Amino acid sequence: MKLNPMLPKHRLILLRHAKSAWPDGVADRERPLTDRGRKAASVIGAYMVREKLIPDLALVSPARRAQETWKLVRGAILKKVEHEAADIYEVPAERMLDVIRAVEPGIRTLLIVGHNPGMENAASLIAPDGDADAVRCMREKFPTAGLAVIDLDLDGWDEIAAGTGYLERFVTPRSLG
Repeated sequence: MKLNPMLPKHRLILLRHAKSAWPDGVADRERPLTDRGRKAASVIGAYMVREKLIPDLALVSPARRAQETWKLVRGAILKKVEHEAADIYEVPAERMLDVIRAVEPGIRTLLIVGHNPGMENAASLIAPDGDADAVRCMREKFPTAGLAVIDLDLDGWDEIAAGTGYLERFVTPRSLG
């Protein structure tokens, strides 16, 4: 399914949290970002602003590293963006689809900040087709702070299913220089 990238009805942006630390004695949900992760999140936030990839709603994992990633991305965005914690910590792609289906249809651009393998699997499930370079890069690796932009020709989020999206682009902090 090839969509006109200028006219998608809905746009889904999947952002894997930035690089996190593994401090001794810290629960997985409480792991903070590293310095490299903070820099990468800021780079992705600036890219999103430059490319006008501004969400109407951000659903963010409750894990500290995802919340910190969102805080840095949000810092680059001048527009106020509604956000909320979402039950997407360590969930499979099918559960991610359930979370997306519950989003109000008036939300045109949805950002989800979460974790692998859920982010990578959801992106591949929703958008197995798209820009050839983007698909190749995403299949090779969905690294920390990786950003998948998926265009959808749906009337509402409740229609999202396997194969309904088109991978418009996939970027990483490294690919941005």
